[in-house]
Amino acid sequence: MVPIVLSLTFCGNPVPAQIANTGLECLAKNIYWEARNQSWAGQIAVGLVTMNRVKDPRFPNTICGVVKQGPRRQSWKNPNLSYPIKNRCHFSWYCDGKSDEWPKGDTTAINSAYDIADLLLNDNIVFYDFTKGATHYHADYVYPEWAASKEKTVEIDDHIFYKWN
Repeated sequence: MVPIVLSLTFCGNPVPAQIANTGLECLAKNIYWEARNQSWAGQIAVGLVTMNRVKDPRFPNTICGVVKQGPRRQSWKNPNLSYPIKNRCHFSWYCDGKSDEWPKGDTTAINSAYDIADLLLNDNIVFYDFTKGATHYHADYVYPEWAASKEKTVEIDDHIFYKWN
């Protein structure tokens, strides 16, 4: 059997203004920062976990809400602003203290993340959730405290996926 590869790209161009700060961009960034060095299956799995959280009432009901979830602290300069507390977010890349901007020169991985996010958000495509409803995952070289309270569903590339017991 010959695999079918779907590819929708932004051709290395800047993200259109209407996409910025939308669910598509948040999902693409989460896939990129969490799994850019993984296979397509690994990247899709990270996207599926994000979408599973959106559907789960224990998490925010928007993609950006899920991706940016975590404790925040109020700005001491402007009480109308708050910032994520470093290393306390659900997805570590979002509050690791590093820039969350797309890196220059990594066009292939960025386009791949957008392709996958676009496919996951396409109402005309139905994905089989091969994570089996996973809402959590971690790299295989760590063992977070929360893992003991979840049911392991699958291992893909360098990630281990879990769902609530």
